[in-house]
Amino acid sequence: MNSTSNTISIKSIYTDFKAITKAGLAISVVFSSIAGFLLGVTDFQALHWILLLKLAVGGYCMVGASNAYNQVIEKDLDALMDRTKNRPVPAGKMSPNVALIIASILTIIGLVLLYTINPKTAMFGAISIFLYTSVYTPLKTMTSLSVFVGAFPGAIPFMLGWVAATGNFGIEAGTLFLIQFFWQFPHFWAIGWFLFEDYEKAGFFMLPTGKKDKGTALQIILYTVWLIIASLLPALGYTGQLFITPIAAVLVFLLGIWMLFYAVKLYKLRTAKAARTLMLVSVSYITLLQLIYIFDKILR
Repeated sequence: MNSTSNTISIKSIYTDFKAITKAGLAISVVFSSIAGFLLGVTDFQALHWILLLKLAVGGYCMVGASNAYNQVIEKDLDALMDRTKNRPVPAGKMSPNVALIIASILTIIGLVLLYTINPKTAMFGAISIFLYTSVYTPLKTMTSLSVFVGAFPGAIPFMLGWVAATGNFGIEAGTLFLIQFFWQFPHFWAIGWFLFEDYEKAGFFMLPTGKKDKGTALQIILYTVWLIIASLLPALGYTGQLFITPIAAVLVFLLGIWMLFYAVKLYKLRTAKAARTLMLVSVSYITLLQLIYIFDKILR
């Protein structure tokens, strides 16, 4: 009986930890950091695996901490939405104090690990947590500009990897930041579109016009175009050590056209299904783009 209850409690702790840190999202963010790191290293043969491990674990801790703080702050609002009402804190499976302790421990571990890579990496990690919890989260119930503010911490991970590998923040890291910054808008507005009614219950303003209309859909198209332009900058030879070959540039362009197609489709149809499809395409887009950049570097 005891071993069964122990197994259940360990399993529930694991499940709650996954939920409070939003493991799926955290892992995808860590992947962005690893991609940036691989683009920053000069020699794959001498890849510093300990640094990479520190970045992965430290990055997970920082994202997990941000998500945990967010769920403590928004516990009452999360309880109003179908999407979030079963999270550990609003569902009563974890007290806000326990969640706060977990978030604080993760922050400390994350900052220490990132600091041992280099101070700049820790600084950007700290900025990310601060912007996400102290600026983006409160703004969500006030203005749709929250998405703009949230795009800053959301764009840091790709850049963070480069800074971790090189110790420098220059044109290369700035370009990686720009790519992921522009990507945030079509991605989050697509989510805000198909979850519009659910967000409305909690009073969250996610769409730029406040409505599922042509104005919002047009802005999604425009930011997708900016994203395509930003993703092709490394092919022009003005982004320092970060550059891609013409073949990679063609693949990146085609990838952008693929995403733009679904952005235009949302403009035409303006349905929840079209928005959900665009969201899924945007997730595939950013992953594939990062893989193209990495393989282009390995193969050239």
